[in-house]
Amino acid sequence: MGRDIGGADAPWRAASAQWFTERLRHSATSAAFLVDDPALRTVAGAVGACDAHALGPPPSGLHGHVTHVSTNPSRRRRGHARVCLDALLTWFREEARVTVVDLNATADGAALYESYGFEAPRHPAPRLRTAREPR
Repeated sequence: MGRDIGGADAPWRAASAQWFTERLRHSATSAAFLVDDPALRTVAGAVGACDAHALGPPPSGLHGHVTHVSTNPSRRRRGHARVCLDALLTWFREEARVTVVDLNATADGAALYESYGFEAPRHPAPRLRTAREPR
């Protein structure tokens, strides 16, 4: 999302791998869908997770969040992200039975998400950072 990701040995990579491993063990609350290429390995993916919200007027109950959608730059504009997102949204709807799906989009991905009906929230979604992010 427009940030420097560092090299192959960047500390966040090991923590991220552990996070994905732990979350994806719980198939009722997390899912990932990938497109693989024999030469490049994974070239696109979409990952999502669910969390329970307090019950109240709709929308309430189980919410989904698209945590990651990415495509290898050399494989963009071929529909790979759309295939992954299709599978993830189907999983949210049919398997997880969420009532709302949220995501954070870059300008590059905005048109894809809008084509599915994602729209800006009616209310602002401010963020408070309580600790400095590791570099």
